[in-house]
Amino acid sequence: MTMNRSEFSGCRILLVEDEESLATGLEYNLTEEGYRVHIASDGREAVRCFQSESFDLVILDIMLPYKDGFEVADTIRAMNPRMPILMLTALSGLQDRIRGLESGADDYMTKPFHLEELLLRVKGMLRRKQWYQQSIEEQPIVFIGSYTINFEDFTVSSDNKNVTMTHREAMVLKYLVEHEGRIVSRNELLEQVWRISGEIETRTVDAFIARLRKIIEDDPRNPVFIQSIRSAGYRFARKGRDKS
Repeated sequence: MTMNRSEFSGCRILLVEDEESLATGLEYNLTEEGYRVHIASDGREAVRCFQSESFDLVILDIMLPYKDGFEVADTIRAMNPRMPILMLTALSGLQDRIRGLESGADDYMTKPFHLEELLLRVKGMLRRKQWYQQSIEEQPIVFIGSYTINFEDFTVSSDNKNVTMTHREAMVLKYLVEHEGRIVSRNELLEQVWRISGEIETRTVDAFIARLRKIIEDDPRNPVFIQSIRSAGYRFARKGRDKS
């Protein structure tokens, strides 16, 4: 089947996969889409490649020799917090999928997968990267209560706190800030920030919200900025909860 060239043709992808036949097949199909692909067959090689070359996205297997995908993701995140990472794995349990997303991956697919779905997810991740970059160019700094949020380097600072968010936490918070005052459902966050629907339980969103509250709320158990709306989702209010 002949694929249409992606609107992101020319983007560089680091493909980290030790299964040679799968790596070769993915390289061929991604190249047909117009991407430039570099293959690394183990975790150590992946880190070396990332340190020496420039990439727009990483496709990362979890079960790798020398360094597993979680270790590689941690290293990549330390070097480039905004790098999109798509994890591939044979682990299909819910906890494994949640761990993959919470470890710093932007998306997560289990083997076997459909090629067309992977290509769509790659394109979606590059679009999110573009959205986030444009968004922080327009509004890189946000003030929430006594906290200063820097969406360029993911830092949150106040008189007595200095914290660095993960890429995903920053994207969730950015989405809520951009939709201030409106109720945002868990499914909307999954679809718009994760670009997935129905694959990961909504408690994944709740876990991220809980972590964000620990960062920007003075009392996370009684949040005023990220408010829970029963049976509906969350609402961000920069000025806090109404007194009425």
